[in-house]
Amino acid sequence: MAGMEIPSSRGRAHVLVLPGGMPSSTATARWWHPSQLRMALLTESLRLRLSGTGITVRQVLYTVRGWNGEARSPVQDGLRALDEIRRRRPDAPIGLVGHSMGGRAVAYLAAQPQVEAVVALAPWWPDDEAALIPPGRRLLVAHGTADRRTDPSASAAQTEAARRRGVDATWQPFPGAGHFLLTRPWRWHAVTADFLRDALTTARAPGGHREA
Repeated sequence: MAGMEIPSSRGRAHVLVLPGGMPSSTATARWWHPSQLRMALLTESLRLRLSGTGITVRQVLYTVRGWNGEARSPVQDGLRALDEIRRRRPDAPIGLVGHSMGGRAVAYLAAQPQVEAVVALAPWWPDDEAALIPPGRRLLVAHGTADRRTDPSASAAQTEAARRRGVDATWQPFPGAGHFLLTRPWRWHAVTADFLRDALTTARAPGGHREA
């Protein structure tokens, strides 16, 4: 698949990183677009921070740049990436990380088999997309309080609603931070890596609960 290399090693888990994009665009997505480059920094940071855990990290390069209404273009790219992982590793837990439009896409992908952890960074959730995340998943939502492109108050409310539905949901505000993960980026990276390490490497006890 373009933009994604699936490892043949038997790592303990996989993480897919889904970048942001545009509400509507059928222009071809390129690796050098800002939304891709921002997530490339996060992807490389996660690889370094999760080194030694057996977790592999790959970034999805979209086919086109936009969400595109009912086409939900990045969701289709994410489904193809998940299918390829499951073919190679039918037993591996999967984590999803999405920024902005990618945060919307991971909500649509959260119910897929083997997905255990979802990270939404400054998510674009205009239609209560967190309601798509089923109980049994672990969810981290991080949002800058000064974001003017996506709504942190909506993210907080939807995270709380997910928690009431039984999702293991965590809300992480970043005071004064904007949309593009550029205010103290290492904090975004560290919070994401710590969450994924715990969610994907801690043993699961009978009944679906995780234990040390």
